[in-house]
Amino acid sequence: MSKKNWVHRQRQDPYVKQAQEQGWRARSAFKLLELDDTEKLFDNAKRVVDLGAAPGAWCQVARARCRSQSQVYALDVLEMAPIEGVVFVQGDFREPEVLTAFEDALRGSGAGEKVDLVLSDMAPNISGIGPSDQAKSMDLAELALAFAHDWLHTQGVFVVKVFQGAGFDAFLTELRRSFQSVKSKKPKASRAESREMYLVARGLNTTAS
Repeated sequence: MSKKNWVHRQRQDPYVKQAQEQGWRARSAFKLLELDDTEKLFDNAKRVVDLGAAPGAWCQVARARCRSQSQVYALDVLEMAPIEGVVFVQGDFREPEVLTAFEDALRGSGAGEKVDLVLSDMAPNISGIGPSDQAKSMDLAELALAFAHDWLHTQGVFVVKVFQGAGFDAFLTELRRSFQSVKSKKPKASRAESREMYLVARGLNTTAS
């Protein structure tokens, strides 16, 4: 998409306008708001992880929907302006040292306590080469799932963005082996032409390989 077309789409997008009017950092806030309205993601969430957090719209939603004493931890390769009540680590989730730093932040304030909600809105930088972009996207989803296996409470919730295409069916099968319940969601704020969807998984199976 050309820059001119992108600017035109943004100006015509009602969610972009609403986000600006309501103080959300990005239109993606409405995706999470809708998911929470239907799935009650934050009802019992005392510790929340947001992977792929920048520019911070989902962290804003988490702070707005969680109880005041809840803790939110965010990670992204991009910079993110501070949000009160959010611990942010900048770095590439695929790099072991970055993951270690993020896990150290979790251990530091929670003494290793499991988390109640893992959100992953991660997506790779789009190169325009479809198969390569899809492979990178599914790799990020796999890494998010591995993180959930390590850190999510058995009664917690895992929400991950995926794109339909190569590797999607295999990932969905793996997710269904890992959790007792998996729902597919496409919020209204997701653009109709986008292949993105969100998988909401509950009931972590600790014996899954």
